[in-house]
Amino acid sequence: MDNSTASFAKLLQIMDDLRAKCPWDKKQTIQSLRSLTIEELYELADAIVAEDWNGIKEELGDLLLHIVFYAKIGSEQGKFTMHDILEGICEKLISRHPHIYGDIVVNDEEDVKRNWEKLKLKEGKRSVLSGVPNSLPAIVKALRLQEKAKQVGFEWDKIEQVREKIDEEFIELNEAIQSAHQDKIEEEFGDVLFSMVNYSRFLNIDAELALERTNRKFIDRFKKMEAMAEESGQYLHDMTLEEMDAIWNKVKALR
Repeated sequence: MDNSTASFAKLLQIMDDLRAKCPWDKKQTIQSLRSLTIEELYELADAIVAEDWNGIKEELGDLLLHIVFYAKIGSEQGKFTMHDILEGICEKLISRHPHIYGDIVVNDEEDVKRNWEKLKLKEGKRSVLSGVPNSLPAIVKALRLQEKAKQVGFEWDKIEQVREKIDEEFIELNEAIQSAHQDKIEEEFGDVLFSMVNYSRFLNIDAELALERTNRKFIDRFKKMEAMAEESGQYLHDMTLEEMDAIWNKVKALR
């Protein structure tokens, strides 16, 4: 066995020990682990955004532990084993990469994506949109839906068309605002956001990552603004908007 194989076997043995001997690990179910798994995934996402490689390594280990935990519970319930999980993903990857393991020829990554969606339909998926989790964050979900629709040709040809669509959606949003119908305003606002995500794809930008970068930038600047106000013996809740805006501009100028 190479080092990684030996380490994986060691992790499986540790999981067996914990499940048999640790009161906390004994109590866990797939339902109790769900929220913890989601939290671990977001911690990995944070480490990726920060390009914290040590953090990424640690969080990947935590996620791997969760996978092993689910496999252990699945085995106990007679549903599946770790072997089933590994064989399943191996078979799926081989069957969905006929350009590697078969005689299909592809020219680029877009051909690969199109073949992937066609193969999923042959496997019994009823829609090209199948596989997009309902609980995904809305911006990520919008991106995945658009990427999948693209694989059957439901896509604008030029970026100018996407920009025109955004302008059109803004007009419809303004009309909804004039009507003062809150549900319609929300609907049209959603259409604007969906169009902006589409625009981000044509700009080769990850919309979720771009927004998260802006979130982090806002947090950093706001905290500096709080500190700057405190240094002058003031607190933001006692200041006017104009006074806060003046400090905000000073913080922005620090870059």
